[in-house]
Amino acid sequence: MADASPPPTLFSPARFGELALANRVVMAPLTRNRAVAGLVPSPLAAAYYAQRAGAGLIVTEATQVSRGAQGYLDTPGIYSPEQVAGWRAVTDAVHASGGRIVVQLWHVGRISHASLLPDGVQPVAPSAIRANAKTFTADGFVDVSPPRALALDEIPGVVEEFRSAARNAIQAGFDGVEIHGANGYLIDQFLRDGANRRDDAYGGSIENRTRFLVEVVQAVADEIGNGRVGVRLSPVTPAGDLGDSDPQPLFERAVERLDALGIAYIHMIEGATGGDRGNVAFDYDALRRRFKGAWIVNNGYDRTMALAAIDTGRADAVAFGVPFIANPDLPERLRQEAALNRADPDTFYGGGAEGYTDYPTLEDASAPA
Repeated sequence: MADASPPPTLFSPARFGELALANRVVMAPLTRNRAVAGLVPSPLAAAYYAQRAGAGLIVTEATQVSRGAQGYLDTPGIYSPEQVAGWRAVTDAVHASGGRIVVQLWHVGRISHASLLPDGVQPVAPSAIRANAKTFTADGFVDVSPPRALALDEIPGVVEEFRSAARNAIQAGFDGVEIHGANGYLIDQFLRDGANRRDDAYGGSIENRTRFLVEVVQAVADEIGNGRVGVRLSPVTPAGDLGDSDPQPLFERAVERLDALGIAYIHMIEGATGGDRGNVAFDYDALRRRFKGAWIVNNGYDRTMALAAIDTGRADAVAFGVPFIANPDLPERLRQEAALNRADPDTFYGGGAEGYTDYPTLEDASAPA
């Protein structure tokens, strides 16, 4: 009898649906605010992402599905031919470097400002509840604008925006898409009762509040195949001034419904995004047990935590955010237990090559002067 396969490690290959990963170190989506005219990815973006092609999977910065989905200055879209062409340069560069890349599809909902939207219209949301939050505009950080509630007959149109964006993603050469259902943006706003006070088929009960998520994911899966679709969730993060009165049963049911759609993976943010991992008691393992696809964990993981998550089977991959900004060769640094470059927060948002494509790799550091 042949020996059983060795258990996976952080550096083992994996297959998530139709996505083949060379390792289980995932680059998390990172907003960089560097899109150029027409909200097209910057020409530097191809170099930036290609430098990080050693990740098992790259998830791009959040990318708006329509003109009305934007919430921050200079974030890219994927709804125009020019944007699709700009992203094609990125995917070609990543694939030439041996990487795999998916685009994160995004609608910000109420986390926006009228100055960023066509003709200065109001942002949309499940309910007309203004978030106590700020966004980044040409005038710097400002309070978000008051939203208006989406009419019932408008919701199918938003679902179609996600479908169209997924179609564009495949045309742009992406290996798949990740649907942004986290961090207080539109899908998350429908899920959580802190923002959803509707009394129709999209509000009230857990089944109703998970309806929009399911419809979006189903539309995208129908368009490009469920094996190319992932979803990001953040059950307890307070980002976007958002909360829920009872998140455990809500997200257990959301995950059950996603499992029924047969998607490739769920990307789970544990705790407050970019902050405290234990700010609210929550049973993530209960969610994991409800999902047969791949499970990616995220938020504050270091090498030791990541190795343990894979070794114990608690996760199938681990996503890293800020460490990937400063360490284009992060998987190799983790493999070698090498020191990490320190990221410069002053260059996170906006600008050019500085703090974007100029961080050194281990190979750079060892090269003769």
